[in-house]
Amino acid sequence: MQLTRNAFTRALNTGQRQLGLWITLCSNFVAEVTAHAGYDWALIDMEHSPNDYMSVLGQLQAFAASDTTAIVRVEWNDTVAVKRLLDLGAPGLLFPMIQSVPEAEKAVAATRYPPRGVRGVAGATRATRFGRISDYTARIEEETSVLLQLETRGAVAQAEAIAAIDGVHGIFFGPGDIAADIGKLGKPMDPEVWQLIKPAAQKLIAKGVPVGTLVLDPVFAVELLNEGFTFVACGTDASLLAKASDGLLAQVKAGLQ
Repeated sequence: MQLTRNAFTRALNTGQRQLGLWITLCSNFVAEVTAHAGYDWALIDMEHSPNDYMSVLGQLQAFAASDTTAIVRVEWNDTVAVKRLLDLGAPGLLFPMIQSVPEAEKAVAATRYPPRGVRGVAGATRATRFGRISDYTARIEEETSVLLQLETRGAVAQAEAIAAIDGVHGIFFGPGDIAADIGKLGKPMDPEVWQLIKPAAQKLIAKGVPVGTLVLDPVFAVELLNEGFTFVACGTDASLLAKASDGLLAQVKAGLQ
C-alpha cells in the first residue's frame, strides 16, 4: 500500500487558491456535516476549543471520507503533541504563536524523523494504516503540510526569515492576536491590523510563499484571495451555527402579530 498524496500540500506548492472552514465544535458528527460542503481544507482546532486526541481522531475520520483536507491546529508548539497528532494521521499541522526562527525550526523538526528532525518512530499507527503503508517514512515529510502562525507585531517583522526555513509550507497570519498585540483587542478587522499584515504578506507572496488567514467576512476573504493569499478560511462552524440560529429566531419573531 502506498501513501496517499496530500492534495492540500500540493495545492500550496503549485499556488492553487484554497478555501477553508474552521472546525471548533469537537464533534465527528458535525465534522461530517461540513466535510461534504466542498471546502478545500478544514482546520480542526485544538488551541481554542475543548478538542482532545480522541475527538480529533473522530473528526479526521469524518473528513477522510471527503475531498476536504483536514489540518489540525496543535494546541502549542510541543514535540510530543505533534508526534501524537501525526501518528493519528493528521495530514498537516498549524502551529500557533510562532515568535522566532528558532521556534519555527523546532516546529518543523517535530514533524520530521531523524536525522532531519526529532519525531519519534512508531509502526502500527493510523497514519501508516497500521503498518500497511510501505513508503510512509520515505514520503511523509513531503506530504505533510507545515503551517506557521504569526500573531504579534514582532513575529510579523520576522515573516520572511521564518518562511525561509526548509520545511515550511505556508505562513498564516492571525489577525485576532495581532490586533491584541497592537492595542486593538477584539478588533481583528481594524485597518491598522491589516496595514501591518498586508505588506508582510505581499513580500512573502512575491517570493512564492503561500500565505493564509481566517476572516469571518466573506467579501474580505475574496479580496484577500484576489490579492494573492493562497489559503483563507472564511468562517467557523460555531459562528455559522450561531448566526443561523439567531437569524432564524429573529425572522420568525419579526413575523409575529
